[in-house]
Amino acid sequence: MPGPAATAYPVRVASLDELLHAAVQGVGGVERPGQVEMAHAVADAIEKDEHLLVQAGTGTGKSLAYLIPAVMHAQAVGKPAVVATATLALQAQIVDRDMPRLAEAITPVLGRRPTYGLVKGRRNYLCAHKLEGGFPDEDEGLFGVGEVDKAASRLGQEVVRLREWADTTESGDRDELVPGVSERAWRQVSVSAHECMGSKCPALADCFVERSREAAKDCDVIVTNHSFMAIDSFEGRQMLPEHDLLVVDEGHELVDRVTSTITDELTASMVSAAAKRAGRLADSAEAVEDAAVFLQGVLDELPEGKLGGIPDSLALALARVRDTSRQVQSELKPEKGVEPDGSRKVAQAAVDEIFENSSRILEQRDLDVVWVNRDPRRGSVLRVAPMSVAMLLRDKVFGDRTVVMTSATLELGGTFDAVAGTMGLRGDGAPEWRGLDVGSPFDYPQQAIAYVAQHLPAPGRDGISEQTLDEIEALVRASGGRALGLFSSMRAARDATEAMRERFDGEIGFLCQGEDQITTLVRQFARDPKTCLFGTLTLWQGVDVPGSSCQLVIIDRIPFPRPDDPLASARSQAIARMGGNGFMAVTATHAALRLAQGAGRLIRRADDRGVVAFLDSRMITARYAGFLQRSLPPFWPTTDRDRVLAALKRLDETAPPPLAVHEPALRGATGAVVGTSMGRTGEDAAEHPRPAAPDPRPVAADPPPGDSSRTAVTQGHAWTPESDEELRDGVELGLTLAELAESLELPQDVVAARLAGLGLEADGATAMQLD
Repeated sequence: MPGPAATAYPVRVASLDELLHAAVQGVGGVERPGQVEMAHAVADAIEKDEHLLVQAGTGTGKSLAYLIPAVMHAQAVGKPAVVATATLALQAQIVDRDMPRLAEAITPVLGRRPTYGLVKGRRNYLCAHKLEGGFPDEDEGLFGVGEVDKAASRLGQEVVRLREWADTTESGDRDELVPGVSERAWRQVSVSAHECMGSKCPALADCFVERSREAAKDCDVIVTNHSFMAIDSFEGRQMLPEHDLLVVDEGHELVDRVTSTITDELTASMVSAAAKRAGRLADSAEAVEDAAVFLQGVLDELPEGKLGGIPDSLALALARVRDTSRQVQSELKPEKGVEPDGSRKVAQAAVDEIFENSSRILEQRDLDVVWVNRDPRRGSVLRVAPMSVAMLLRDKVFGDRTVVMTSATLELGGTFDAVAGTMGLRGDGAPEWRGLDVGSPFDYPQQAIAYVAQHLPAPGRDGISEQTLDEIEALVRASGGRALGLFSSMRAARDATEAMRERFDGEIGFLCQGEDQITTLVRQFARDPKTCLFGTLTLWQGVDVPGSSCQLVIIDRIPFPRPDDPLASARSQAIARMGGNGFMAVTATHAALRLAQGAGRLIRRADDRGVVAFLDSRMITARYAGFLQRSLPPFWPTTDRDRVLAALKRLDETAPPPLAVHEPALRGATGAVVGTSMGRTGEDAAEHPRPAAPDPRPVAADPPPGDSSRTAVTQGHAWTPESDEELRDGVELGLTLAELAESLELPQDVVAARLAGLGLEADGATAMQLD
């Protein structure tokens, strides 16, 4: 039975202030001077076609400040505005919370309901054709997707869950599946961009990706991620609809995400696998296999680390890979008028990758850095990444549209220069741009204390010290829990977690990153104030726990990059050759950004109170301490331990109950929340009224239990589901292999071996392949 007709509103020209006021009221917020200033600055940048870098502190309400001008512009010119974020958490916030409430609030004022959608890379969606058996299995000896039985292995059972979910999902979006499945299982039901058959696919009408992108064409606001936006810009694939306004939120992450996206690798095993894929389809595949053997021998003789140039032996091996794969490429082309099947597409994708990567390394581009890593399972791994993406961003991202870059941490050391330089916005030929800091509505000196534990010994390489553990215990006892611990390595986080569990004996709960999915751990932490959450890199940003559940943030040491990181060392050396200070420009800047992000986890609302505790005395004693301090919010500084412990006790005694925790939402074809107007399509959306609130998200049945707590052993190291999840989280964030190894306190070859076993890629491509 059809529901009541939707209310019709007259279309009118509303002012920016009218719309912003209505939106703020609609979300139950309060207009803030910084938000109003930012909204007008964004509108002004759009009108003048001028780029804008705007730092907006936590609590400014920056998403509304750019979404309102974006909607106004989209409706004025008839083109969508694109919003790109670094994290899935912010994407979900915009699509699940901000846009639905904004659309509801401003429709009466605007006279038309704003529309929005979520667009991701192809690997994030189910492939309808692969579900029907249109592609070869990813793993030899694995059940075919159409033959999987519930009595099969854990992997098979995961694929059964995926098939059952495929019958009910409208979006096909992997993030909708709770609990999730392993990367290996997901690859059984998804394809990469290169493997996709495109418009020739027999399941095109049922394609989740095409439905999502088609729906997005008519949206006012399209939400995506940095990597997807970058590939669209660099390769001209037109995956995003034509647009002339790009908003990059979490802009401080853009350079690292883009660098990760365009990092490539080559191994003998990759070359051999490509040869096997093409074996039955190309006569020259055997020559590719021979090239793999030759490449392995050459790589094994090279020293590990950054290469100063391409040695003659390596150049010969790479040329053989390039030339033999080029011949196979020709043989894999189908006859005229014959469409390639799934097996041929998979073979073409594998051969194209080794051809392109070997060719790139041989080109020895001016800014490319090449290095070798050892891996006990895959052999030697040859990697290549750009030392700088500044000119690429200048030409391809900032070149033909208005770009608004925003974050709570764009100013480092009190200036935009460092971030602007990495994005190509400084030097000869740089486009016009404006930098603006709209401040924060928070009274940081009154709301928070920055405590440096000056009495502790300097952090060493032997793990977390007993004195540091004593300090953590004292802080957590004073705060009654409510602590987020940010550690420099996964080993330190685990050691601290185990030590605190022993010392508190259940009085306070301790969660450690890797024991469950990050989102699940954060929600559990937010619900229970008598709980602490410890972790490493992935917790330094994107964790939003306002209220009394987080009144203490502990940072164990200054988060410098590893000294042997190939890209960081190359950048430092290049700056030094030009007469600059490589340490300050690269190492200290990296640490300042991480510190600002980590400290920003504490104050999320105007009524939040708490302490950020730095357990590294270099924060006040080192020559670069002033630079790091200027990058932080202006908390009230102290080294007085007794005063800090007393303040934490008072906060614990007077703390209000924790705030309600939002659950993840079920999505429709556009990526919008099911139950909102954008979450339904066709007759269903037209005939049924919108409910007052989104439907609660159904939770899938628990995944089947594993036969063992170990998921794999690489070079003597036992991996667990929790440590595998840590790897997935790191890859999702775009971390390099070196960063992952540092986080886990394991050799890079051990981490690389497990990444390969999970079908993940770091430092060459993100786990989510793009289209």
